[in-house]
Amino acid sequence: MSGILDKGWETQRRFEERAKRVGKGKYGRVLRMARKPTTEEYAKVVTVTGLGLILIGALGFFIYLMMTAFPSWIGGLFK
Repeated sequence: MSGILDKGWETQRRFEERAKRVGKGKYGRVLRMARKPTTEEYAKVVTVTGLGLILIGALGFFIYLMMTAFPSWIGGLFK
């Protein structure tokens, strides 16, 4: 039983050592500078992301429409 406890304590110690080094690596500065965005910043990000999704979706739908509704028209272009 003591072998299991020793292994558990060792695992806990290794985990705590890793947790101490989180802010000291190459990404530590970024993590220290990170902050919660303001409502205005968040709204802008959501708007730009939404517009990008709509644009990509519309482009995909246009390609789908061209490949299904107008195959003979597209084939005629390459003759």
